[in-house]
Amino acid sequence: MGIFDRVFGKKEDNSNLEILTYQDFWDWFLTKEKEFEAVVKNRINIEKDFFEIISPNLHQINEGFYFLAGISDDDKVDFIVTAEGEIKNIVFVEELIDAAPTLENWKFTALKPEMNLDSGIRMEDHEFTTGNIFFYANEIENYPDEIDITFVYENLNNENKDSVVNGVCIFLDNFLGELNFATQIDTFNVIGKDEATQELIPVSKLKDYLQWREREFTEKYKNIKNFDEEEKFSIFEASLHNGLPLIAAINTSLLEYDSKASYSWISVLKTHYNGENNNGLPEKNDYERLSDIEEKLIEELKNENGHLYIGRESADNVKETYFASKDFREPSKIFRKIMKDYPEYKMSLEIYKDKYWQSFERYNINQNI
Repeated sequence: MGIFDRVFGKKEDNSNLEILTYQDFWDWFLTKEKEFEAVVKNRINIEKDFFEIISPNLHQINEGFYFLAGISDDDKVDFIVTAEGEIKNIVFVEELIDAAPTLENWKFTALKPEMNLDSGIRMEDHEFTTGNIFFYANEIENYPDEIDITFVYENLNNENKDSVVNGVCIFLDNFLGELNFATQIDTFNVIGKDEATQELIPVSKLKDYLQWREREFTEKYKNIKNFDEEEKFSIFEASLHNGLPLIAAINTSLLEYDSKASYSWISVLKTHYNGENNNGLPEKNDYERLSDIEEKLIEELKNENGHLYIGRESADNVKETYFASKDFREPSKIFRKIMKDYPEYKMSLEIYKDKYWQSFERYNINQNI
């Protein structure tokens, strides 16, 4: 792969665009693919005649889509669509590329693939290579399945820390591939060599280590049955720092489940409503409407399909709805549909990995939240 050009999702005015579906996008792309091929291969006006044309059309499908383009070793235009590691958008990138046409002079790829980085990358006067990045794994008490990695960069100091951390992340994103970097490591930090507390392992061995941990995890939980115990919801009440009330209904029977790690993907839907006349809590009409949304989510994200409804929390004009899942793809699609079906509410979605549901430790039934 040659040097890539990148576009980072400018906020264009898409109001006059009609491209809304994957097929629409590719039908439109086919009308311009010869022009695009020539622009990329000749590298003339590539920003104006390629990036600035494609970017708003991709964003009409999903504002979280970005892309890279370059020339592959077999002289094809390599067009990579990326979610930039945003979990909730990965499945849509995969679907878009699955719908791509087969073209003789183009290669379409979902997510940034693994790359051979023996020669490393250079950013802000720093070199990042397999020779100057090391790692070691940290064991976390009571969380044996957690993959917590410390990366060590030889020349990190207080002055260059931000740029070095950014460079290490970009190196790993390309070294492991976007999907692996986003899903295989639970938590990590970057330190200088003088801060290391364990034996350093060359980063070239990281892939083998992560694959071994993934095999161990899969083997450990492969025979775990879906959670099917009776649901027991508890009501929690508290006050925020601003004095407004918080009310939550949480399935506390789930919090006692001893195989939470098999449902390691947490989805949080935040729905904004107007509760100014009810101390930040939803009034009757909103309450009923929000309950309807919640019921539809429960109906779609079924236990037998690998999803668990954890509960909800309302406070300060926002309702949060929580699910845990075995994978992130189906929740991404279900939540996105719900958000489109209820445009009267401002909604946002976060999906992240939390093998031990540490996000919900505040709901320990033996203590106040």
